[in-house]
This record gives sequence, C-alpha cells and structure tokens, in this order.
Amino acid sequence: MSGSATRALSRTLLDLCRMRKLKIATAESCTGGLVAAALTEVPGSSDVVDRGFVTYSNESKHQMLGVETSKLETFGAVSKEVAIAMAFGALEHADVDLAVAITGIAGPGGATPGKPVGLVHFAVAARDGRITHKEQRFGAVGRDNVRHQSVVEALKMLMEMARGPKPPVKRQRAASHRSHPRVSRTPRRSAGKRHRTSRPSTPRASDS
Repeated sequence: MSGSATRALSRTLLDLCRMRKLKIATAESCTGGLVAAALTEVPGSSDVVDRGFVTYSNESKHQMLGVETSKLETFGAVSKEVAIAMAFGALEHADVDLAVAITGIAGPGGATPGKPVGLVHFAVAARDGRITHKEQRFGAVGRDNVRHQSVVEALKMLMEMARGPKPPVKRQRAASHRSHPRVSRTPRRSAGKRHRTSRPSTPRASDS
C-alpha cells in the first residue's frame, strides 16, 4: 500500500472515530511511532488521537505501559501476550476508547529460534473490554517494508474495532423433534354443529 493509500486509510479511520466520538492511543515498539505519525499527519487529528507510547525497550514497556516483567521474561517482547498487555496498558494510561499495540522484529537482525525477521504481533483493545490480536509474518522483506506493512495492518485493525461490536448472529430455530410432520388444522366448526362419534381410544406413541 502506497503512502497516499495509507493517508487515505488514516483519514477514513479518523472520520469514523470522529463520528463515533472515539479517542485513540498507540503503543509501538518496532514501528517506533509510525502509526501515531500516520494519524497525526492528517490535519484535525487532535480530536481523535490522544497520545502515543514508543516503548522500544523491555524497561519502557514495563515502566510506561505496566507490562509485567515476568511476562516479558516468559514470553519475550515479541509475543501475543506482550502485545495484548501493551494494548491494555495504553488504555489504562490514557483517557481513550481504543488502543493499538505493535511489537515485532523488523530486521535485519534480532531473529531468534521460532521468531524470524518479519514477525509482528498486533493487539487492539477497546474500553468496553473487546480485544483482538493478530500475528503477521511478513518475511525478510526489508526493515522499511516490515514497518510500513505493520502501520497499515494496525490502521486496519483499529478501523475494524472502531466500527463497534458485531451484532449477534441470528440462529435458526431448532428443527421440530416430532416424529411425524405437522398437519395443518382445519377451522373448527361451531359447537352447535359439531357431531362427535365415539370411538375406542387407541394408545398414542410418544414423541421421540
């Protein structure tokens, strides 16, 4: 996605948040503030964007966002667990409705076993408790490309969250468990014209 397309995506996101009266905060590691920069490049973005946290080191993630040190040591900075903790931490430290977090390995170095260059974890948290996470493996496409693609992915995830929770799926009624199809009834005749013939009663099979 080109720079102009990224700007258009940022404008669309800002317009949506403005319409729904939503505020945004960002918590970025490998992108170093590029998501906040993409949003604030658009004039008038100050009524939507509250602040951005650039937490490049583990210490900054802990000090600025409250990410537990044990979580960083156990899962590593580039992990689903840390990305989600960063997003919730941004919500707790800013008076906003939505927060996006990004942590990854842009390269060319930094890869570890199981965590290659181009691996990026994203999380978006909402004040109403919703949380989404996504893992992307962009590959060794170059540092700039990884960072740029991460910005686009973060904006798209924010857009999806800003649209609000999806309405519940309407479930079809459970099929009838009757062993025989239901027969339509004919209109009842008036009581005065009804003639009943007594018949011996027969046992009726119970429905299964």
